[in-house]
Amino acid sequence: MKLLFICTHNRCRSTLCEAIANQRGKGVLIAASAGSAPVESVHPLTLRYLSERGYDTAGLRSQSWHDLDGFHPDRVITVCDNAAGEVCPLWMKGTPKHHWGLIDPSRVEGDASSIHEAFMAVIDQIEARVKEWAHEARY
Repeated sequence: MKLLFICTHNRCRSTLCEAIANQRGKGVLIAASAGSAPVESVHPLTLRYLSERGYDTAGLRSQSWHDLDGFHPDRVITVCDNAAGEVCPLWMKGTPKHHWGLIDPSRVEGDASSIHEAFMAVIDQIEARVKEWAHEARY
């Protein structure tokens, strides 16, 4: 099952989803992430906390959804409320869309402990959802 995770800037949440889905769903899920207005790079804390949880971050980058017009996902998942309201490119027409509405842990204010907890909570949510879809894809 091919999944495309979308967040406006493709800097944090969608990148977390891509890494987790590709590694937790290896063999049954293929994931990519993109944004309608991508930034120059993935947020450094995204890479840090993925690594802390044991995920490989090599090759993760912020990219436009137009860069993936040949990807042809089975499902498109928006992970931020802004992206959920955007009009997707025509090549995604007809693809089932889902909205997860994850908080952006890179925007949490507070001390390092609060930020760490926010990232871990979002990663936990993503892992649980990916586990369900990987199970579904296997059967």
